[in-house]
Amino acid sequence: MKIVDVRISGLSGGTVEGGWANELQPDDNINTIVQVLTDEGVVGLGSAMTSKALVEAAVQLLRPLLVGERADEPARVSEKLRQSLFWQGRGGAVEHAISGIDIALWDLMGKVCNQPVARLLGGYYRDRIKPYGSILFDEPGRLREKLQGALTRGFKAIKMGWRPFGRSDRRTDERLVQTARATVGADVELMVDAGGSEQFWPHGYKWALETAKMLRAYDIVWFEEALPPDDIDGFVELRRHAPLPIATGEVLTRRQSFWPFLRRHAVDIIQPDTTKCGGLTECWRIGWMAYEHNILMVPHGWNTAVGLAADLHLTAALPVARYVEFLTPSPYMDELITQPFRPDAEGFLHVPTGPGLGVSLHPEALRRFGT
Repeated sequence: MKIVDVRISGLSGGTVEGGWANELQPDDNINTIVQVLTDEGVVGLGSAMTSKALVEAAVQLLRPLLVGERADEPARVSEKLRQSLFWQGRGGAVEHAISGIDIALWDLMGKVCNQPVARLLGGYYRDRIKPYGSILFDEPGRLREKLQGALTRGFKAIKMGWRPFGRSDRRTDERLVQTARATVGADVELMVDAGGSEQFWPHGYKWALETAKMLRAYDIVWFEEALPPDDIDGFVELRRHAPLPIATGEVLTRRQSFWPFLRRHAVDIIQPDTTKCGGLTECWRIGWMAYEHNILMVPHGWNTAVGLAADLHLTAALPVARYVEFLTPSPYMDELITQPFRPDAEGFLHVPTGPGLGVSLHPEALRRFGT
């Protein structure tokens, strides 16, 4: 079976709350569905967390290297793409596009072999995993409503991120966290994402350390993006002195970018994004490197149901894994595939068992949101 083309569909009209920053709008395209087509009519599905325009530009470079390749050798083909374009996109948007293609190639390989991706990645260590509902912070009243909505949807773990947390004063930050804990009770896990990769991040190490101490008092599971994503020395110190686990990694691409964080034990939790860092192949490698350094990998996933399916197969195939991120509510999660993911009564998601990723696009939803 040979690859004959790549089809790209940007998603627009359902971007959650305009994304995460004021300059984005609900109609802006920040996620792209990638479909790899074969000469036998089998199609592989992937997802890239970047705009269609950037994916299209990258695919112009990638298509000549991809067309004619085998459809059942994802790791080799993805590495060929990466190394062949080393001088034109060492990371960044080209790697984001390779991520979507790589996920689609694993989906294809699973369909060719009639096996789920998790088995092809090495086998199932688990067949279900806990999702955390990922929401944005808001003023206390609205935050309470968002949290109650996530509980209604069955989540037993919830992560809150970005504004207004960290953008006003310490009293405001603590009031938000206090509101969250009072709303969900003691038995629901809470995580906090400070959005350290936002433009012109204003805080430093001392703010992060003091905030970590405050969060520990409310039994927060981890503190994410407390510092700018390139401040490795800062993360080393923060991880050493903070009283709760420290997490980062969502903006890094290529496995080599993760090595310093893992070798130096700069974090307790590393968070590669399968739809950005290089796809399932790179994430699997990063996950095993993290395991060897006794660091937990939790894939970042502010994306689509296709990306979530990839994360479920990935975490099923790693020796130690505890969570996947589930953007909620989101049409790209809830409407894009024919059988949307839903937490079970205990708050877990079951890893798909069908061939490949085990999910199918909903044609009407793709027409509605696709550009």
